[in-house]
Amino acid sequence: MGAVLRSWGLAFGTQWHPRLLAMSVLPFLLALAVWAVLLYFGLQPLIDYLHALFTEYDGFARSGSLLTALGLATLKTVVVPLIAMLALLPLMILTALVFIGVVAMPLIGRHVGRRRYPELEQRKGGSLLGSIGTALGGMLVFMGLWLLTLPLYAFPPLAVITQALLWGWLTMRVMVYDALADYASAEERRQILQQHRGRLLLIGVISGVAGALPGALWLGGVMAVVLFPFLAAASIWLYVLIFIFTGLWFAYYCLEALAQLRAAATIENAG
Repeated sequence: MGAVLRSWGLAFGTQWHPRLLAMSVLPFLLALAVWAVLLYFGLQPLIDYLHALFTEYDGFARSGSLLTALGLATLKTVVVPLIAMLALLPLMILTALVFIGVVAMPLIGRHVGRRRYPELEQRKGGSLLGSIGTALGGMLVFMGLWLLTLPLYAFPPLAVITQALLWGWLTMRVMVYDALADYASAEERRQILQQHRGRLLLIGVISGVAGALPGALWLGGVMAVVLFPFLAAASIWLYVLIFIFTGLWFAYYCLEALAQLRAAATIENAG
């Protein structure tokens, strides 16, 4: 647990480095451009499609009865936009993850490595294609589970717990690969995942709790349609900042674990 806290403290201090703050600009602009196009052309057709489904299958009456029973009657008028945004939220996370992985994580790993582990050998066990494949593969699983657990939003505490666990698994899968891509071999990365899985998942889950905040801001656009474009942009920016901090946290933890793994291997070989 001490290693988790130490790496958190190092990540928090590094987060405010001007270079790291500037690093958030390009992924944010890329994600914002993608989502401006997607929402302009795709949001209304998606809402119209869902509205037609609700009308055809008497979904308004059923969802209205359920929301009234749960004391959420005020949401009856926005149930279709709410479902549309819940469906789009994983895609927003995907774009933030991919752009951070492609643009920021290589720089984060090198920044941490140069400052704290200058003598650590780079064995190049990862690649850009591997990073994208890991992120996309994880997101396919994540999105499937996200859709399956949408009904839990009728019970907010369960929804928050589920979201945190899903984020924990996803961030561990993606960030460990990216944090070790330059420095560890593929075998070393597998060893670190095996030996530190519990603590890496803990880092991911804690980050997952923070990851629920942009989602709440994004969904707030349902209740304030006029402010929706600004809330969407703010939520994307928050995702980018959270992913950069999470990347730093994983980078410090994973590179320390790698340094210890190699030190133990050196002692064992010398013996």
